[in-house]
Amino acid sequence: MNRRLDLGREAIFPLIIKMSWPSMIAMMAMSIYNFIDTFWLSQLSPQALAALTICFPIQMIFAAIGIGTGVGAGSFSARMFGAGKLFQAKQAAGHIFTLSLFFGVLMIISVLIFHDGILRFFGADAEIMPLCRDYLIVVTFSSPFLFFSMMSNNLLRAEGRPLLSMWVVLISSIISAVIDPFLIFGIGPFPRMGIKGAALASVIAQFAACIFSVCFMLLKTSIYDLKWQYLMPNISVIKSIYSTGFPSIVINMIVSIVLVVYNHTLAQFGPLAIAALGICFRVNGLVTMILFGIGFGLMPIVGYSQGAKLYGRLKESVFVASKAAIVIAVIATIFLEIYAESIVGIFSDDPALTAIATTALRLYVSVLIFSAPSIIFINMFMGLGKGNLAMVLLFIRDVLLLIPLLFVFSSYLGLFGAWLALPIANIIAFFAILYWTKNELNRFDIKS
Repeated sequence: MNRRLDLGREAIFPLIIKMSWPSMIAMMAMSIYNFIDTFWLSQLSPQALAALTICFPIQMIFAAIGIGTGVGAGSFSARMFGAGKLFQAKQAAGHIFTLSLFFGVLMIISVLIFHDGILRFFGADAEIMPLCRDYLIVVTFSSPFLFFSMMSNNLLRAEGRPLLSMWVVLISSIISAVIDPFLIFGIGPFPRMGIKGAALASVIAQFAACIFSVCFMLLKTSIYDLKWQYLMPNISVIKSIYSTGFPSIVINMIVSIVLVVYNHTLAQFGPLAIAALGICFRVNGLVTMILFGIGFGLMPIVGYSQGAKLYGRLKESVFVASKAAIVIAVIATIFLEIYAESIVGIFSDDPALTAIATTALRLYVSVLIFSAPSIIFINMFMGLGKGNLAMVLLFIRDVLLLIPLLFVFSSYLGLFGAWLALPIANIIAFFAILYWTKNELNRFDIKS
């Protein structure tokens, strides 16, 4: 489990598998937990499910900070490993500890002071505000632990230890899934806490993941170290981390902003439409998390290959990852198109909600074959330290394309138009991302 993979010498296809499948399983486990969490809360009421959907973009901001900082630290670390600069690579580990503590405390203070204003901005109305407040205040206390476990995940992959990265996510997902119903419904000696129970389960799970992350990084076989000399903030290291990481943060926050716009747009169609959006994102996430797992597995390979000037190896790894993602997307699309109504029915026996969510889900998954390679290419740019380009490409998709399409389509086509906007934006954005990817790979041909 602890053996490091040789990112510069192992055969590409087996290496892609070894680097990706732990990330795929980890991301899948996270998505399954979200699926289970959504299921249990849907048993409380549609309002509880709508409250979870309202809070989801806020949690995505937390995740954006954790993932973005981790992506930057992982990319920086992988490039330093490839260039043989071990001291700088170790500094990345120390800095994520300090940064996770800083951002965690900042999030807790912000939510405790401004929770109602934040929730109104994200689309909560008077009917579901109490449920949103109950969930958000509790779950925010998981943020310091969430930040560290997410950041350390990228460093473990950069070190060539994807299995350890997988175990961190699996541990938190399993703990959450197991204790969720006990805390929500008050099973056995536990009090019935409702939506607060779901939030508390997340806090407990992320604390456990944080502890395991620290333990893994303190293993004697690990290259990383958490000594004081690496914990002290270094401006040049922080700049290097966020030269790649900040665009990733912005990218994920853009997704959060899009969800806010979606929530406000869907509010005119009632709480069932918002609940349907929550169901669709959870189900669609089961597939996209697998694709992101492949992308996360690819990132340290391209980062290392760039640092070691192995340009042919870099290109081959991108092609292999893209083909794997497309195959998965095709299989998932066929399955979800056929069984969409049955899957939606797991969350609700309300015929109106089932009909709304089924239509949305079928539209969303119909363009997975375009989304899959786009996810791989975006992660390639992140691994190469070109986060700014990745940010611009996703800004084009989510802000310049999706938001205007959402307003126009929902105005003329109603609720169906609101669902149609996302797949149309994904198709158009795919061709823009493909164009820039070809240019980048051609640049490596010239260098070779």
